[in-house]
Amino acid sequence: MDIKVDKHTAIVFDLDDTLYNEVNFLRSAYTEISKKLEPTSWQTLFADLFSRYRNKTDVFEYIVNKYGVSKEQLLQQYRNHNPQLKPFDGVIELLETIKKKEGKIGLLTDGRSITQRNKLEALGITSYFDHCVISEEIGTEKPNKANYLVLEAALNCTTNYYIGDNLKKDFISPIDMGWQTICLVDNGLNIHSNAYKYQEGRFQPHDYISNIKEINIL
Repeated sequence: MDIKVDKHTAIVFDLDDTLYNEVNFLRSAYTEISKKLEPTSWQTLFADLFSRYRNKTDVFEYIVNKYGVSKEQLLQQYRNHNPQLKPFDGVIELLETIKKKEGKIGLLTDGRSITQRNKLEALGITSYFDHCVISEEIGTEKPNKANYLVLEAALNCTTNYYIGDNLKKDFISPIDMGWQTICLVDNGLNIHSNAYKYQEGRFQPHDYISNIKEINIL
C-alpha cells in the first residue's frame, strides 16, 4: 500500500510482533536462563523450556521447582536481559525512507521501560524514533487514548498513521482520533493469536498488510 509522507506526516509503530516477532525475545531470554542454569548442556534445557512454553505450562514454576531459584530472580533476568533480536525484513529500509521524506516516526508500545528499550537497542532502531511512548513510563496502556495523545502532541503532525498487529487494543483509539490505521497480519508466530475474536467495527483497522515490505512510501 502507498503512503504519501512529508514533514506533516507521522507514522507511529507498535513494537512487539510489528517490527519483529516477540517470540524471539522469549527465545533469547530462555537461552540466557538456560546457559546460566546448565552451562555445559544449555541446549537441552532450552528445548525443554521452549516446549513447555509452547504447551502453555508455567515455565518459571518448573524452573523454580527443579533448580530452587526464586521466581523473582527469573523474572528479573527475563525482563532485563539484553536480547538477541533482528527486525523484520524491510523495517530498516522503511524507517530510512520515512526519514528521507522528512516524516516523523513514533513508537507506542506496552511493557516495561527497560525491557522495551533493550529491545529497541537490540534491533538497532532506537535512533529512528522522534518520540517513544512506553506504557510503564506514562502509567497507562493501550487502548487508553492518553498514550496516543502524548505522541500526537510530541510529533505535531496533521496526518497520523498507526501500524500495529493486535486487533484487541491497537486501533480503537487512533481510529477515534482520526488517524489512519494499518494492521500487520499474524505471520503464524505472534504471541497474541486471537484476532478472530475482534472482527467488529470498533476493533478494525482501515487496512491490512501481510508483510512490512508492502508499505510503499511516496
